[in-house]
Parts: sequence; C-alpha cells; structure tokens
Amino acid sequence: MDSHFGLMNVWNQGDFVTRAVALLLIGMSLASWIVILIKALDVIRYKRLAKHSQDFWHSEDFATALNKLGKDDGNPFRALALEGREAAAHHRNTKAHLHDALDVSDWITRALRNGIDEFTARLQTGLAILASVGSTAPFIGLFGTVWGIYHALMSIGSAGQATIDKVAGPIG
Repeated sequence: MDSHFGLMNVWNQGDFVTRAVALLLIGMSLASWIVILIKALDVIRYKRLAKHSQDFWHSEDFATALNKLGKDDGNPFRALALEGREAAAHHRNTKAHLHDALDVSDWITRALRNGIDEFTARLQTGLAILASVGSTAPFIGLFGTVWGIYHALMSIGSAGQATIDKVAGPIG
C-alpha cells in the first residue's frame, strides 16, 4: 500500500534541504541511541562490580581484598584501591617535600578524590552529545516542518486552488 503521505514519498518528492534535515535528524537519533546504550551497559557493569566491592571490606588483608575486586583494569573500585595504596606508599617513601606538611590521611583523601573525579569524568563522556542533540533537535525538526509547510503552500498557490481541503490536506 503506497501512501501519498508516507515517508518514502516525502523522501522521493523532497528537495536537498528536506533530505538533509531528515538525514541530520536520523544521525542525531543514532548518536543518541548509541550513547544511551553504552551508558546503560556501563551502569549494569558498574552495579555488578559494586556488589563485588562489598567483599573488599570483609577481607583479611589488602592483597586478598584486591583479588576479590578482580583483575579488570576498568574496575573503578580496584582503581581507587590501587590509588589509595600508591598514595600511602608515595607519602611514606618521599621525604622533605611540600606534602610533608599534609597528614597521611589528607594525602590519601586527596588521591582518592582525584581518582573519583577521573572516574566521574569517564562516566560523563557522551553526555555533551545528548545535551547538544536534546537542545538542537527540536529546532531542526521545526525548521523541517516549516520548510514542508512552505512548499505545500507554494504548490497550492501555483495550482490556484486555495480551498480548505487543498490547504489543510498537505499540512496534515
């Protein structure tokens, strides 16, 4: 069943601007869905890792605790544990520097906050795409609508039949 108002008819009868707007909106939609799916998979993965991170605190020593977090380098909980260990070792092994004025707990706290900030920045990747698409897509769609209405009214005007069924039919 071939509809006069179908998407294929719009594509076939459309000009360069109509097709460009359609392609731009399709591209923005695909980019959004890709970011959404990647973020959903990340959330599922991090929730699974968070369940295993509880075992970290019930370990006898630090080496056993690290093993319970797994060997995955992308595990943010493992990365934070390693960051804390490295900060403590760095503070203990380095002397006569500015960091001597800081207590070891403050030094480790700063290192852990830096690790959390890095992970948060990693979590926020792709959000700029969603924000850009969310703020521009309505205006691009509105432009496409106005462009279509303009062409519909131009074709009605050139036909010389400005009755209500001719005016309202192409618009919707």
